[in-house]
Amino acid sequence: MKKTAILVDGGFYRRRAAFLWGKKDPEDRAKELCAYCFDHLKHEKKYDPERCLYRIFYYDCPPIDKTVYHPFLKKGIDLRHSEVHKWTLAFFEQLKHQRKVALRMGVLSEEFATYMITPSALRALCDGKKVLSDLSDQDFNITVQQKGVDMKIGLDISSLAYKKQVDQIILIAGDSDFVPAAKLARREGIDFILDPMWADIKADLFEHIDGLRSEWEKNRSHGKTSDHSSQKSTP
Repeated sequence: MKKTAILVDGGFYRRRAAFLWGKKDPEDRAKELCAYCFDHLKHEKKYDPERCLYRIFYYDCPPIDKTVYHPFLKKGIDLRHSEVHKWTLAFFEQLKHQRKVALRMGVLSEEFATYMITPSALRALCDGKKVLSDLSDQDFNITVQQKGVDMKIGLDISSLAYKKQVDQIILIAGDSDFVPAAKLARREGIDFILDPMWADIKADLFEHIDGLRSEWEKNRSHGKTSDHSSQKSTP
C-alpha cells in the first residue's frame, strides 16, 4: 500500500481559504479543509488505486491570550474576548474531531504582538488619498510571530522520509522555509508535491519539488476542480 501524508501550514490555509472562498464558521472551515485534502488524495488515486492517506498534519498556533495596546483607539484590547480568539479555538476543536487529522501546535511570540497600520491604509496616506483623521480602527491589524511551526513541519517531513512511513508528501504552504526539508525528502525517494493554493511562488522553488498542484478553482461556485497552471504540475 502506497501512503500519502498531507501537511498543512494552518495560518497560510486559513488566510488563503478566507480570501478564495469567503469566511465560514469553524465547523464548515474544518470540513472544507478535510475535503480539500481528501480531494488531493482522490486525484492521486486516479493514477495509483493503491494509494491511501497516512494522515493530515495541521500546523498552527493558539490565539493570543493577552491585552495589546491599540494606537488608534488609545487603549488596550483584551484579545481573549475577541471573535477571532473564539473562532480559532472552536476551529481547532472541530479539527480534532475530523478523521485522520493530527494537530501540531507551535506558540506565538506574544511579547512582540502589536497593532500595525495595514499596507493599504499606509499606501493611501502616502498617496494623499487619506489623511490621519480618515483612519479608523479597521485600518490596523494585529501582528505577531509564530514560533515552532516551521520547525515542526521540517521535523515531520524529515521523520516521515527517514522512517519510510510514506512515499509521498503533499505540502499546503506558501513560502520557501520548507526547501531544506523538501530536498532531504526527495533524496530519500519521497514524491514531494507543493500546493500554494493559487498563490504565486518563487521560480527557483520549482527545482526543489516534484509537482505543483492546487485543488479546486479559485472560485468554487463553478463547481469544478482545476490544476494550478505550471510546467511541473502533477498528472
